[in-house]
Amino acid sequence: MNASDLSPWILLIIELGVLGLATGFLAGLLGIGGGMIMVPFLTYILSSRGISADLTVKMAIATSMATIIFTSLSSVRAHHKRGAVRWDIVRTLAPGIVVGAMVASLGVFAVIRATGSHLSSPVSSGSQPTKCFATNNRNQVVACQARRDFLGWAAALAFCQV
Repeated sequence: MNASDLSPWILLIIELGVLGLATGFLAGLLGIGGGMIMVPFLTYILSSRGISADLTVKMAIATSMATIIFTSLSSVRAHHKRGAVRWDIVRTLAPGIVVGAMVASLGVFAVIRATGSHLSSPVSSGSQPTKCFATNNRNQVVACQARRDFLGWAAALAFCQV
């Protein structure tokens, strides 16, 4: 590789480094989630690099979620050192959280399979009960019913977690 092949990579590393520093600084200063800052800018950086539009947002969100793992582990470690973690409560809540997450993800995939479509945001599809959560050309009634059923189960699971 020559120097001209490395320059786009060096520029990308610098861009991502500046994004990380700015995200960390603003998240610490304002107390907001870093993903709120990182995802739009990362989407722009990826799309300017020629990544297809259907993948840029997914990659940006996945990257943001991956950083949460490291941030959370660091936070848990720091709080544990100070004795600020009630592990007895963690042990009580953890099974419900894991089961709830698994059931919710299965519910989302059941809606996708039932409708043969992708999920759309409530903003684009409307939030009224007569609108469909996921639509296709075959059977919108099933999609609407699946939305109500899924939301009912999600509400029940959330109530059980409290």
